[in-house]
Amino acid sequence: MTSIEFQQSLLAWYDDHGRKNLPWQSKPPNPYAIWVSEIMLQQTQVSVVIPYFERFLHQFPDIQALADASQDLVLTCWAGLGYYARARNLHRAAQIICTQFQGQFPTRHDQLCQLPGIGRSTASAILSMAFSQHHAILDGNVKRVLARYFAIEGWPGQSAISRQLWQYSEELTPEHRVAEYTQAIMDLGATLCTRRRPDCEKCPVATGCKAKSLELTEQLPTPRKQRSLPVKSCYMPVLLHQDYGVLLEKRPDPGIWGGLWSLPEFTDKTSLINWFQQRGIQASTLRWLGNRKHTFSHYHLQYQPVIGLSGHTNFIQESDRADWFNISTAEPAMPAPIRKLLDEIFPDDVIAQNSTG
Repeated sequence: MTSIEFQQSLLAWYDDHGRKNLPWQSKPPNPYAIWVSEIMLQQTQVSVVIPYFERFLHQFPDIQALADASQDLVLTCWAGLGYYARARNLHRAAQIICTQFQGQFPTRHDQLCQLPGIGRSTASAILSMAFSQHHAILDGNVKRVLARYFAIEGWPGQSAISRQLWQYSEELTPEHRVAEYTQAIMDLGATLCTRRRPDCEKCPVATGCKAKSLELTEQLPTPRKQRSLPVKSCYMPVLLHQDYGVLLEKRPDPGIWGGLWSLPEFTDKTSLINWFQQRGIQASTLRWLGNRKHTFSHYHLQYQPVIGLSGHTNFIQESDRADWFNISTAEPAMPAPIRKLLDEIFPDDVIAQNSTG
């Protein structure tokens, strides 16, 4: 199958079966909406993204609205979607666009790649779908399609394999209907050429697929060698007040859960108890909950929540980056595991138990 035959077959399939009613697909194309969707779709499936995208665009209908918003509000609208650096980068990039590009979405590839959170493939996808510019893409779905179609062995994250995939992507990307082709090859990977159990019988380019002819579709693309993730353990104090709710700390931007409101963390029990005692709470009154676990991309976090009840609130200093929140009424931007924890234990039943024992 030649490059032209590949393009024609894929586009014909897209015309009949492609996804054309996603909320970020509009006529004429909206570069801002396409940009937001591409960032959200990094490491996240379409079905998960759609409700978040719709809420985000309702809250921030254009670049200026996003740039003018506080980081807290942006993270609140993002909460639950994970990989929060994406939201912080979106916010910073919107501010750059408003200050350096007078609020007009950049139309040059090199300009887009200089914005936070936008790499080569993301910039290409935005420009091809928003402005019909001729750019090849190489997201996760496209890597899988091309690795199978050309039977390329080796983990796609390796530089040599990545260069090879980029070369094939560029050779196959047509000059015309580039926006439709870009969506089509992403759709192919997302709906037919899936990670497990690909539906080769319905694939429009199956006749040219080397992995299919060699019966390697289950082996390709070559997975990354599994690494055993380290486990980090900590204690998380849940400090409650009858009237003011729960004490949360705002995390610094760099690192895990950056910019979000979360519980303090201590690696040892002595430091945790000292922290409570400095706030007038004795160790004998603490309630120790069972261990919980949350997995990040590069480690497992095992944490034990410990509940204490405070009778006063005046120990918070301005420099503490801490504040009280009534979780029943307030909606601070919090990591999903912490929100789930507080929804389970806050407030009346826990306060009653601490008050009586």
